[in-house]
Amino acid sequence: MAEPVAMAELWRGGQLESTHLGHAVICGADGSIEQAWGDPAAVIFPRSSCKMVQALPLMESGAGRNLTAKQLGLVCASHNGAAIHTQAVAAWLADLGLAEADLRCGSHEPKDRAERDRLIKTDESPCQLHNNCSGKHAGFLMLNSHLGGHADYIEVDHPVQLAIKAAHEEVTGEQSAGYGIDGCSAPNYSTSVHGLARAMAFFATAKEGAGARQDAAYRLSRGMMTHPEMVAGEGRACTVLMRAMGGKVAIKTGAEAVFVGIIPELQKGIALKITDGSTRGAELAICALLVKLGVLDAESAAARQYLNTTERNWRGFETGTLRVAPGFA
Repeated sequence: MAEPVAMAELWRGGQLESTHLGHAVICGADGSIEQAWGDPAAVIFPRSSCKMVQALPLMESGAGRNLTAKQLGLVCASHNGAAIHTQAVAAWLADLGLAEADLRCGSHEPKDRAERDRLIKTDESPCQLHNNCSGKHAGFLMLNSHLGGHADYIEVDHPVQLAIKAAHEEVTGEQSAGYGIDGCSAPNYSTSVHGLARAMAFFATAKEGAGARQDAAYRLSRGMMTHPEMVAGEGRACTVLMRAMGGKVAIKTGAEAVFVGIIPELQKGIALKITDGSTRGAELAICALLVKLGVLDAESAAARQYLNTTERNWRGFETGTLRVAPGFA
């Protein structure tokens, strides 16, 4: 088993202070490994990076056939809980004859500053609409209405989750080693880094009108590319970088430093995991790989937010740099 490799380094005062290690795979159209760093067979939880996989049964079943591109971006989202996100989820639930109480994702404070400040000023508490996974859960509820399952759609033996597990194993090309419970209470099935990259390569090669699964994958990835603001939100790496790539690439983060990429014009998929769970390491690593593949300009304002950045203290003094580790990408 290969060890994780250095992907990002933090330098301070001319000395190496921290190193972020990880695994990464770039897959080609047939799902085979074109390049890899660390151990492609390392088994990980993809966390929220696989939301487009979790949405496949919704689309394949026909339940989501009339969803808009904006809703498809939202079903794959780990959003900020801004008004554009919460209002869209609320409207979607109303169309289903459902309400916020039907969600099973739990509540947390929104990342969006304006919405957080509004809640504080009005003495309101966050609700489940603010949960970053509420769009995914609206999709679960839509599929559940189609399948006629019971209300607790997050249970591992529920028809919704059984359909997701089957789709997950089919597109990763692997039998999952098991599952963990995600932050939003839904099961999250493990896979290897190669398996996750293989799944992203499937999305990258999917064609509209080429069967239910390919059509589902095509529509989901294009929803993400067309509406990056729904996938994350202002100031977030997924939104910022997808905008910079002009709607040609879909990327998605997951908790504990997972990142994936779907690149249709190159018919390639990317998956990476930073082993210490560092978001800054994962954002730098995905940028480095996107630059390497020629789909992100290293000198763009977007890339410079995450790639080879200058660290500053609270007085604005330069204190160090976060760099791509030698030998990576």
